[in-house]
Amino acid sequence: MFKKIPHTYVIVFGIVVLCAVLTWIVPGGSFGRETVNVNGIDRSVVVPGSFHYTEKNPQTWQVFSALFDGFVDKADIIVFILIIGGAFWIMNESKAIDVAIGSVLRFTEKLGNRGLIRTIGADNLIFIVIMTMFSFFGAVFGMSEETIAFTIIFVPLAVSMGYDSIVGVSLCFVAAALGFAGAFLNPFTIGIAQGLSDLPLFSGLEYRLVMWIIISVLGFAYILVYARKVRRDPKKSPVHDDDDYWRKLHSERKVKTDYHTPLSAWIIYMILTAVMTIFSIFYPVSSLSFGDYQIKIPVIPVLTGLFALTGWLTLRKSVHFFIIDLLLFTIFFLITGVMGYGWYIMEIATLFFAMGLASGIAMGYDANRITKLFLDGVKDIQSAALIVGLAGGIIIILRNGNIIDTLLYKLSESISGAGRMASVSMMYITQTIINLFMPSGSAKAALTMPMMSQFSDLIGVSRQATVVAFQLGDGFTNMITPTSGVLLGVLSVAKIPYEKWFKWVLPLIVLLFLLGFLLLVPTVFMELKGF
Repeated sequence: MFKKIPHTYVIVFGIVVLCAVLTWIVPGGSFGRETVNVNGIDRSVVVPGSFHYTEKNPQTWQVFSALFDGFVDKADIIVFILIIGGAFWIMNESKAIDVAIGSVLRFTEKLGNRGLIRTIGADNLIFIVIMTMFSFFGAVFGMSEETIAFTIIFVPLAVSMGYDSIVGVSLCFVAAALGFAGAFLNPFTIGIAQGLSDLPLFSGLEYRLVMWIIISVLGFAYILVYARKVRRDPKKSPVHDDDDYWRKLHSERKVKTDYHTPLSAWIIYMILTAVMTIFSIFYPVSSLSFGDYQIKIPVIPVLTGLFALTGWLTLRKSVHFFIIDLLLFTIFFLITGVMGYGWYIMEIATLFFAMGLASGIAMGYDANRITKLFLDGVKDIQSAALIVGLAGGIIIILRNGNIIDTLLYKLSESISGAGRMASVSMMYITQTIINLFMPSGSAKAALTMPMMSQFSDLIGVSRQATVVAFQLGDGFTNMITPTSGVLLGVLSVAKIPYEKWFKWVLPLIVLLFLLGFLLLVPTVFMELKGF
């Protein structure tokens, strides 16, 4: 008998209800907390041995207010998604992305006719380069929320190349998640976990580099094998029917492009060049952080000079190429801002908003048309914002029900009494389970590492091994946990139903999870530098 698969909203709300039921069953509990300075930032951390049971606070009608509370709690991500949607809709109207996709397709066709590249496959080569870049970003500065913006670029590109939206999401989101799991310089996971464990910042870098390479290679191989299968037979894609949205969008825009450069494009080019020049004067040298390492380079003046040159060259060709140039430099400045100036969601959203406005002005659109396009983009992507708010309600229910600490305490209790390898493995499993309902790496580090690091001393295991168990447990399930606002935001933008994504990504998660056990073995039994 055929049963209809529940909608993503139904699945997430079902989890909210389940968590509310748990607040009636699981006893309330709480750890004592203290404020400590971790790498220059004050953080509230758990005091080991301070757990005590408290009065439970069963949740009832709160399941209906979870959406509101989730919206409040995840307001930054929600606004980020809405602004990104509006900005890219303006850019999409210009047909610049379609021009870029056409250029990529022609480029891959030319590459495919050459010897070694013909053997490897031009598409595979391009995909590997893109995924390596995003995996590196995930490993170095914990790229996560930013992938929502790139989803809008890579999904239509992948579908246009004969693949599907899952491949498009994999190029940016999955690749960044692989890098996040195998991170070697991520200050939001490795930095905080090592700081709370009283370890030198980013020590053990050498082994983490090995882990990053192994994890990335396995993940890339899984994606490329799937991409090849879909390319050969598109009907084998679980989202083949869902991708009709992208195919229809591509066919509607498949019209002859009117290559031209209006005066407004030259004006916005001069304004942006002037603004960048001013910033170059105020910020002649930037300190880019790669974990504990810093490189001082005149990155903003260099980018300004390059933009002045490439902007002039692209404008001579067509405004469409200029807008593509705008997108590329938006990405360059995003990387500079994140690694050099501590940018987060607000600054990144502002950057993309400015890019959208500049694209509209360059095309010669008036203020009313730009506003309408922006609102159309917000409307198109609002479902992604709604699901993020609803998912945020899961955490609210668990937190208000006073059971998060109890669940953590029970999980940590189950570890005691096992041998060294078994204990580290249990730490890994515990961190993985916690990540299913607490996807924030920094919050989880503050909650678990003060206890786990001291427990590792009792069983004779390196604290570095404990950090690795946290890192791997924190990373892999980010690609599947329904409490992750980033995951649900990416899937909503890509128009991929959660249940279909779950079915596709589960084998990869299982492979990575098993790989995690293998990567933990050297941290327990081998002499590793920094361990």
